Amino acid sequence: MSSPHWSRRAWLAALAGVAFSARADLPSLISTLRPSVLPVGTYSALSSPRFTFRGSGFVVEGGSLLITNAHVLPDPGTTPAPQLAVLAARADGGRDVRVATLVGVDRAHDLALLRLEGAPLPALELAENGTVREGMDVALMGYPIGGVLGYSVVTHRGIVSSVTAIALPSPTSQQLTGKSISRLREGPFEVYQLDATAYPGNSGGPLLDAHTGRVVGIVNMVLVRSTRESALSNPTGITYAIPVRFARDLMKDR
Repeated sequence: MSSPHWSRRAWLAALAGVAFSARADLPSLISTLRPSVLPVGTYSALSSPRFTFRGSGFVVEGGSLLITNAHVLPDPGTTPAPQLAVLAARADGGRDVRVATLVGVDRAHDLALLRLEGAPLPALELAENGTVREGMDVALMGYPIGGVLGYSVVTHRGIVSSVTAIALPSPTSQQLTGKSISRLREGPFEVYQLDATAYPGNSGGPLLDAHTGRVVGIVNMVLVRSTRESALSNPTGITYAIPVRFARDLMKDR
């Protein structure tokens, strides 16, 4: 019969094997999921460059819808209204511009839902509500610093450091609606604080369960000091994500 000491060692070895397996599988997840994470911005045939990067987003629900942050969108008061667009990856490594249309926005939780023109793209799977715990292994994907590093998906890995309460006010009084006021009156809501460092450009990208690849949140509120350039050498290391349940609610409201 095995001694209690040996049983403990065997148990710890088994846990180590599981952890190694999960780490080894992350590269496969990244390869599978990267076509679903896109640069989001505006497009004008008369501008140079034609595509202006504003943030990250990810494809959902059958490949024709995309989730991003509301603050990634141009100011709704801009005239004429800029054409929303994303850059979709091609098999040859290039990218095609896909025109996008805003079909839903939740400014209280800083989320936006876009509809993409063209053939469906690979979509990410959303995790069930309530699956996130402090200490959970996660990965975030997106386009840090936009085109400065090229339009290649970058992945950061970490854990959920804390599940904490926060309130996001609407940017301006002109953007307050009956629904947003009602949600603000509901008070603070939970967000995920992460120990994985994100940069400007990551906003709107998916926060993923590092074991399953399912989306558990949307990267938001990247806190950096001074300019975009200084973020490369002087990040604060504080990153937050909005729980995916608010994206589900937005998709239901469309």
